[in-house]
Amino acid sequence: MQLFKCQNCGQVLYFENKTCVVCSRRLGYIPQLSCLSALEPWEGAWHALADQGMPYRFCANAEFDACNWLLDATTSDRYCVACNHNRTIPDLTRPANLNGWRKVEAAKHRLFYSLLKLRLPLGDSGENTIGRLTFDFLASPPTGPKVLTGHDNGLITLAIEEADDVERERRRTAMHEPYRTLLGHFRHEVGHFFWDRLVRECGRLDFFREAFGDERTDYAMALKAYYEESARPNWPERFISAYATSHPWEDFAETWAHYLHIVDTLEMAEAFKLNIHAKVENGGVLDTVVDFDPYTEAEFGRIVDSWIPLSNVLNCLNRAMGQPDSYPFVLSAPVIDKLKAVHQLVHAKHGSASNPVGTQWG
Repeated sequence: MQLFKCQNCGQVLYFENKTCVVCSRRLGYIPQLSCLSALEPWEGAWHALADQGMPYRFCANAEFDACNWLLDATTSDRYCVACNHNRTIPDLTRPANLNGWRKVEAAKHRLFYSLLKLRLPLGDSGENTIGRLTFDFLASPPTGPKVLTGHDNGLITLAIEEADDVERERRRTAMHEPYRTLLGHFRHEVGHFFWDRLVRECGRLDFFREAFGDERTDYAMALKAYYEESARPNWPERFISAYATSHPWEDFAETWAHYLHIVDTLEMAEAFKLNIHAKVENGGVLDTVVDFDPYTEAEFGRIVDSWIPLSNVLNCLNRAMGQPDSYPFVLSAPVIDKLKAVHQLVHAKHGSASNPVGTQWG
């Protein structure tokens, strides 16, 4: 994530801000510019101080205080590039649903920030994909089966109850997860979508199987075995999480999510020009200068070499505040290799990352 500033007064802004707290300017995010801009009214629309070239208007979901993204004022579209992928939203006449949906949209917009910066295929018209990335945000009924978060051929379903901090923590504890957030859900589930787009549709199954294993293993049986027997005690030697051990598809989705965690956090560190140089007990040094754009960096080694000391610092800062680790994971050598494989898949279509299998990717 970038560091945004108000173009009118210079105040530092958060990605979700809708009004500058200093000068009270209305704010809107321009996705094609990756820019949060201060605005001024103009003939029923808005001029962006970051781009005086065209008038803008807000996504229709701004009416519900659920979106701050802008569209070209001349387009007939009602929804921004992020909200346009919604298929179903919950009944907003229920206050709990409206509040939960707002939190869900905040996380989803952070997801789309990354997907757009990486120029990943979203299944929009004109793209050579089978499915389109689509979202159902559903509230579980008072009685009967609960809504389950998951992915099915491009459709991502997310239970609106996940927006409730207490309920999400209950589920995190019950499922023995070290980390469970709305943004984490989104990043994991889109991993399944992009497995279809970047692996299966692009003929990269051999590359995938070498890194993650054979996905032809029966998925339902593998999940059943995982929930009945759990992961082996030595799983951290080769996997980013216990759940990643359940099936190669889940290993990929978990690794994909962590790749997005890492890249987006490193971009924020670069925006603040973080320079880490700390001696540790064994005589070594945690040392890095985050001075590159992780979204366009071709060499994965530079990304992981910066992430390891940065994640240590993040965890120490959280502990100093009495909070749990920000990144409670260990990157073993096999996990780093899997993250590198995801990096190569993401950048292969741009021709900007090294490709160990050469022309086999086509």
